[in-house]
Amino acid sequence: MSNQSPHSRLFVLQENGPIGKLTDRSGVTIFEQLPNTRCIGSVITFWRIRLAQVVFFLMLIVFLGRSVQLQIFQGDHFRALAESNRYRTERLVPQRGLIFDTHGIVLAENIPSFVLTMTIADLPTDENERYELFDSVSKLAGIQPTDLDLLMTQYAKNQTEAVPVKRNINFERAMHLAIEIKNLPGFNLQTSTLRRYPQTIPSLSHILGYTGKMTLEDLSLWKEKGYKPIDVIGKTGVERSQEILLRGQPGEIVTEVDARGRELSVVSRTDPDVGSNITLTVDSEFQKFIEKRLENAMKSVGSTKGSVVVLNPKNGEVYALVSLPTFDNNLFAQGIEEDTYQKLAEDPDLPLFFRAIAGEFPSGSTFKPFVAYAALVEKIISENTSFLSTGGIRINEWFFPDWKAGGHGITNVRKALAESVNTFFYIIGGGLDQINGLGVDRITDYAGRFGFGKPAGIDLPSEADGFLPSKEWKEKEKGERWYVGDTYHLAIGQGDLLTTPLQMAHATGIIANNGLDFVPHVVKKMNEVTNETSYQTLKSLDSYALSVVKQGMRQTVTQGSARSLSGLPVSVAGKTGTAQAPGHEKYHSWFTGFAPYENSEIAIAIIVEDGGESTDAAVPLAREILYWWFTEK
Repeated sequence: MSNQSPHSRLFVLQENGPIGKLTDRSGVTIFEQLPNTRCIGSVITFWRIRLAQVVFFLMLIVFLGRSVQLQIFQGDHFRALAESNRYRTERLVPQRGLIFDTHGIVLAENIPSFVLTMTIADLPTDENERYELFDSVSKLAGIQPTDLDLLMTQYAKNQTEAVPVKRNINFERAMHLAIEIKNLPGFNLQTSTLRRYPQTIPSLSHILGYTGKMTLEDLSLWKEKGYKPIDVIGKTGVERSQEILLRGQPGEIVTEVDARGRELSVVSRTDPDVGSNITLTVDSEFQKFIEKRLENAMKSVGSTKGSVVVLNPKNGEVYALVSLPTFDNNLFAQGIEEDTYQKLAEDPDLPLFFRAIAGEFPSGSTFKPFVAYAALVEKIISENTSFLSTGGIRINEWFFPDWKAGGHGITNVRKALAESVNTFFYIIGGGLDQINGLGVDRITDYAGRFGFGKPAGIDLPSEADGFLPSKEWKEKEKGERWYVGDTYHLAIGQGDLLTTPLQMAHATGIIANNGLDFVPHVVKKMNEVTNETSYQTLKSLDSYALSVVKQGMRQTVTQGSARSLSGLPVSVAGKTGTAQAPGHEKYHSWFTGFAPYENSEIAIAIIVEDGGESTDAAVPLAREILYWWFTEK
């Protein structure tokens, strides 16, 4: 052990070997190796020391990397979380704009209300404490504790935003909550407004629609537009289509809160902007009159469903849009009960269904003016071409009848329209002997020019597009080829053709308007700004053919199937229709027309479902509506 101090070396002894001892110069024992033991030098080898060093440095690198990530790359995020725990932003929901009819009568207004909200981040974290809190709140608010548990689950990703617990709280319950709210961490009572529809005209419900609470689906669709769980939103009708205008601009109050979510001070406040008022083209008195008369007409023929559309073909303004049966939209705005909703949803007559714009029906003979127009333009016939109607035509074993036994005799296009002569339209539609008819493709092409087979573009949601059949469609869907009999049925408005009452009124308005198209609409003004809807001249429409068709529709009233309208104080033109839908024993009763004949200011379409002959329901109703418009309004 030369050149080393007495303390610089340890004896390393083998197990069961002799005892090793290390002493200093004075003989004091510094270290002694006992039997069956090893010294530390024999246990910690060099590679173990190096491994420990590597692990240590790896842990140090991980720690430093995580610190850099949290402080530099995610610093803003966690600072924001810290701020959100310190500050709370309360949504100030703006009052919705009012809705008026064309004469300034209020159709939708706001009334004061209270809403109880919950902020999940401010709830107690202790489960037992939270259970006691939920029990207290549920008793005060008149709800179930499970409702609160469900909200926590549904809005787990919106923990710092106020979630509505219960809306439309009455004054007495609101006062009890206001007294106790300081002892209910995570809950707040806010003043709000409730939508109310004051006019007792149920059929307005389809037009106006209603508002309701934001669902999770609504939030996903409207989140980018700044909507929050506390907001309400238009669900159907004008409330939906004009949501952005009616809503206004929300405000907010930012407050500093303590660890339990209790307000310490107000940091800032931004007041909300009230939504825009909207004036409709609808005449509420006219709507009410038609609703009552339609109810009477339906009752007289044993029907439970019907629709009426009245519009101005010069500018597209819709004066009335009645669909029966209907519902009370106040039930939805105030928070409809589950059993009440189920009753409406399960009603076989579908009162929630806006059949005037979404119901699709076979048109019957109201489609004939458009087939006549196509035949005139395509030179299939002229205004003087005549065919003999003897009661129908036979193709092999198939017979296609006229509605009049024995037929209508010699018939030209005007008489065919006036008396609704099927034989005439069978021939010009599908052909007979040496006469080539239009065929399905040309019929549907011309029908499309009048707006059939596509939405009319009204500013309301859920408009249907109707249906125009084709050879390809039938072969694909039914596995059958197109027969001439299919064309015969199409030419008289039967078969697979479908239209909505709005489409029929729109197409009739184009005829009345000498070929000028328009967009039907119910919004007249937004605040003081007029909703300007422009015309578009349909250059492909032939003025000569249109004039002949109009003359035939006028003759319908003076000599044909709608003679009861000839006694009105204005000249009326129109077309009756009787259509049978598959699976229906009764026929739908149709009428479409316009007045005055010389310079039309309204076009009308009426359908009484399962109402029988047009003269049983639709035509008498048309007479009442037209008389009111031109004498009472």
